[in-house]
Amino acid sequence: MNILLGKNITVKISIFIVWIFHVCGLIGIIYGNKDWFIAFTPVNLFLSFFLLFVTQNELNNKNIISALSIFLIGMIAEILGVNFGIIFGEYQYLDNLGIKIFDVPIIIGVQWILLTFITGSFSAYIFKKSKIKAVFLGAILMVLLDMLIEPVAPDMGFWVFNSLKAPVQNYIAWFVIGIPVQILFHNGIDKKEQTFSFHLLIIQFLFFGLINILAL
Repeated sequence: MNILLGKNITVKISIFIVWIFHVCGLIGIIYGNKDWFIAFTPVNLFLSFFLLFVTQNELNNKNIISALSIFLIGMIAEILGVNFGIIFGEYQYLDNLGIKIFDVPIIIGVQWILLTFITGSFSAYIFKKSKIKAVFLGAILMVLLDMLIEPVAPDMGFWVFNSLKAPVQNYIAWFVIGIPVQILFHNGIDKKEQTFSFHLLIIQFLFFGLINILAL
């Protein structure tokens, strides 16, 4: 239960904020003006990213370098994927994720950091004594999250594959790239924050799981 209950008031407030934003967003997408709520996805992602770093136990040069490295790996992989049809398969980003660099929204690099941190924090909690197992579990969780996002991504204006459905290649690539970014996290973040990260991980699974079932 300790992983769910934060003693720090900043953590508690941050958890409350992300739950409120995602619950309101989910209700708005399902029962309200779907397009209006989906248009705020970059804002929601950036807020989650900001709160993730506000709640970190420690913020130093090592942490920042690790986060920036994950950002660059994610962005480079996406740029190569979008422009050359390699790595993930042939796909294009749509317009709901904001400003793009080489046809890839900047917020996607932020999302790579976010997903790596929340899955890595949880896997570190599960495998406290084995970084290798934690790395692999973190990469698997990233793939599972992507499997929930992919079916709804086109209708939410995120991205679309030329084949209309994400190929197996996409999930293999997520796992392969997930390994080095998880290694960066587990070796670069010494004091891992787990309470806020665990809540955000639960939120991601619930949010996209329910959208798959109820909305789209």
